[in-house]
Amino acid sequence: MRRYKPTISYRLRDIPIKQIKIWKEAQARKLDRENISELAKSIKNEGLLNPPLVQKENKNTYLLMSGQRRLAAMKRLGAKKIPVHVLTKQTSYDLENAKAASVVENIHRKDMNHKEIADSCKFLTENVGKSSAAKSMGMSLPTLNKYLGFAGVPDKLKALVPQKISRDEMTKLYLVIPNIKKAEKIVERISKIDARLRKKYLQALAQAPKSSHQKLLKRAKTMRIKQNLSIKLSKTNARKLSSQSSKKEMLPDEFARKIISDYLNRKKR
Repeated sequence: MRRYKPTISYRLRDIPIKQIKIWKEAQARKLDRENISELAKSIKNEGLLNPPLVQKENKNTYLLMSGQRRLAAMKRLGAKKIPVHVLTKQTSYDLENAKAASVVENIHRKDMNHKEIADSCKFLTENVGKSSAAKSMGMSLPTLNKYLGFAGVPDKLKALVPQKISRDEMTKLYLVIPNIKKAEKIVERISKIDARLRKKYLQALAQAPKSSHQKLLKRAKTMRIKQNLSIKLSKTNARKLSSQSSKKEMLPDEFARKIISDYLNRKKR
């Protein structure tokens, strides 16, 4: 497992912007033009308070590790040179870990949307592992798994999809039961029940993950109560319902729902 160094040292230097190289995946990252414009105005008025972080790649090029938005803003201002923090050799990164460090820097932006955070979680997990990724993101492992979705499910469990249960069901199951052996046992049990009941089972499991299979199954069946009911009335009662609903300025179906709801609420008291 690769790990990036948590403590770094660097020196401040002014270098030509054209010598800064952005790694390929970051080049594909879409930057919000409006935000870059606002950042450029801020830098013009207050200066570049937090220089980007780079490390020397060869004689005339530097690899950008963090500060892509700041670099874009300086380019917008027409700057030829930019102050940067250049990593010392003792704390330099290999390419993959440099990418990881860049992602860590970006995740603390307040304007990141859900997809950007999810992509960052996936990238970090692939490069530094779940524990380090969660720590870098400042989140718990369960929260990291939520952002990862199906991508965060172990391969051993992914192999059971879609033969045993669906992709969505496996994602939900692993979020509640992050233990592979336990999850496998549950998959074997719920793969034998129909899809609707399985959905309710997973809901019951999320509410009470330590409950036994039989209790969860019973609760799932209780949760599967029909909400849409079809009731056939006699002609006399149908006329009465129509007449009463007209007086209340309601549709017959709407009035019927109200009658049942009011009756059940009275029974609760």
